[in-house]
Amino acid sequence: MILQTSLPYDVHALRPLPGIAPLDPADWLLVDEVHAAQMAERERLMTERREEVIALDPGAMPAALELLDTVLEHLPPGHVREGDAVRRPDGVSVRLDRDDPMATLGRLVQEDLCIMERHGEEHVLTGAVLCFPSAWRLHDKFMRRLVAIHAPVAPYDENIARRVQRLFDGIQPGRPLWRFNALWYHDPALFQASKAFKELRKEREAEAPFMRSERQCLLRLPKTRAVVFSIHIYVLARASVPELTALGQD
Repeated sequence: MILQTSLPYDVHALRPLPGIAPLDPADWLLVDEVHAAQMAERERLMTERREEVIALDPGAMPAALELLDTVLEHLPPGHVREGDAVRRPDGVSVRLDRDDPMATLGRLVQEDLCIMERHGEEHVLTGAVLCFPSAWRLHDKFMRRLVAIHAPVAPYDENIARRVQRLFDGIQPGRPLWRFNALWYHDPALFQASKAFKELRKEREAEAPFMRSERQCLLRLPKTRAVVFSIHIYVLARASVPELTALGQD
């Protein structure tokens, strides 16, 4: 099990959907107490299950390369640029492979990273490195519209869909946004792609021993105008989240 023991935000302070707040760009990417273990798991998944965790539309390559450059400009403390490589806080050196930007990104930071580009009236998921999905499969959502991506989320009605699309349209470069969720889980595994698991989680969440929380950030890439959706996963044992009894916001 790879478990954190604390969160960098107050999980009791859930806000109504979409629950967005401004974010200091310096706080976008984080390194936490399980960095080494999560990065090792990311490497395993990208090596053994690449087709399940990495996707990139050829037309999204400019956005992926811009995202790679943006991450390199915002590397969190402990990362050291060494020519065409970056040494992570765990001592691993990552070669900067611009021919494979999503895998390179997956090896650089703990966050999963999704690229959303506007096609017509809505944003579409055109690229991602998604090693730690929370009850959804990347290839079920790849190249699908924003509203289709959120379709299984019960509170995500037509009104919320319009608000989220307006949010995506309004994000400005240099002014990222963030939100978080928190849900009870039975399995602490980081890779959770099963839809059946999501239904089981809802039916028996009162018995679940683990809390899973996503720190989600949104930022605009200035050149390609793509929106980046990043996800930092926290999994805590119930005992590490005192006085917490009512969660359930996606």
